[in-house]
Amino acid sequence: MEGNTKITVNNLKEFISRKINYNEVLGDSIVAAIYEKAEEIANSVVTVNDKRKINWDRKLDNILTSKLTGYPVMLILLGLVFWITIEGANYPSQLLANILFGLGDRLSNLFMHLNAPDWLHGILIQGVCKTLAWVVSVMLPPMAIFFPLFTLLEDLGYLPRIAFNLDNAFRKAGTHGKQALTMGMGFGCNAAGIVACRIIDSPREKLIAMITNNFVPCNGRFPTLIAISTIFFGGLGAASGMFSSVVATLFVVLMILIGIIVTLIVSKLLSSTVLKGVPSSFSLELPPYRKPQIGRILVRSLLDRTLFVLGRAVIVAAPAGAITWLFANIIIGDTSLLNLCASFLDPFGKLLGLDGFILMAFVLGLPANEIALPILIMCYMAQGTMLELDDLQALKNLLVDNGWTWITGLNFMLFSLLHFPCATTLLTMRKESNGMKWPIFTFALTTGIAITVTFTIKTLSSILGLA
Repeated sequence: MEGNTKITVNNLKEFISRKINYNEVLGDSIVAAIYEKAEEIANSVVTVNDKRKINWDRKLDNILTSKLTGYPVMLILLGLVFWITIEGANYPSQLLANILFGLGDRLSNLFMHLNAPDWLHGILIQGVCKTLAWVVSVMLPPMAIFFPLFTLLEDLGYLPRIAFNLDNAFRKAGTHGKQALTMGMGFGCNAAGIVACRIIDSPREKLIAMITNNFVPCNGRFPTLIAISTIFFGGLGAASGMFSSVVATLFVVLMILIGIIVTLIVSKLLSSTVLKGVPSSFSLELPPYRKPQIGRILVRSLLDRTLFVLGRAVIVAAPAGAITWLFANIIIGDTSLLNLCASFLDPFGKLLGLDGFILMAFVLGLPANEIALPILIMCYMAQGTMLELDDLQALKNLLVDNGWTWITGLNFMLFSLLHFPCATTLLTMRKESNGMKWPIFTFALTTGIAITVTFTIKTLSSILGLA
């Protein structure tokens, strides 16, 4: 009798699995029934005196979470945020660069007046000070604009709507719908996105979310993406006039879309191979729209996010600038250690549409993504010091003089988007996954994808004669 009962239960499970998706449709039906019953009870005990009152939350949700309009509105808002960031950051960045590099010149004169040793002057002024000047002048203005705007959307209650829109895509990729929320956290900081993966109960889906979190650009990569996009695709590149910032914005948004697409593809591959399993059910209750609190937004975005991230970048950039200066000024034979390493990497870099100095910049920039471009500038300087860049035009001249084309710019952006996580993110993943297995796996996977994508673009551009 007991055997017959087991057979009957198993047959029932097979029947349910054939007729419906047991984990998704049944779970959704149960949750929907609960909310319908709750709404029925609420309607029976709550009386609305003004029948003409418009339910603005529902009307907005009909637009923002619609299958027809939800994605276009999401892309338009994202593009608007980046357009305001690009347009608003140009002048403050130039002003900060002039002030900070001018201060560096005064410190340099002071060191010379005190007859300081050349090596000390080189490490502190040419290495540390000028690296910090570039990091602050390039990173601070975009972050000071982007973070308040992003926090405003968060305070309004729009970010959960983005997660709602992306939930179905992640579910089809075989992962948890909450991954959309952790991915959103990654836009601020990938390490924070890794910690946010704790909200996912399934260990398998939590690992997938952690591994793929790196494919959305963090705040450390946004200034680099914006600068290169402006130089090669915006006002200093192919576009000009009033459309220049729009074109630059479109390319930044394109990078984000590529990151999301790669996230979904890799999530699907992982959920079908090394982390195979059935996706968990996920119910997201959308919060009501709220009136933004401007004071709290400014405090959270400028103090808790902008200054925190900038402080981390400064702490990491200072020793990185000193190390890079040493690499550029330690002479072995008749060439510098930096040139030797770059020459070794150059053939491989050329295959990717990059060069040896670019790869060296990414390697030396492992502590933090935001210092890769400042390190590259130092690498390109024949004297082993940093160029005093008054504006992005000076940066463009430096890059073009070192053989950059629009293909180099595109592949640099893609490699920056897809390559290995920063050291902070890897260490955070080590703590969250209780070991080095998955951080090493993530490092190898992301780097392999970055190499594959850039190699493919370089090869195709060469075949089509676009390079």
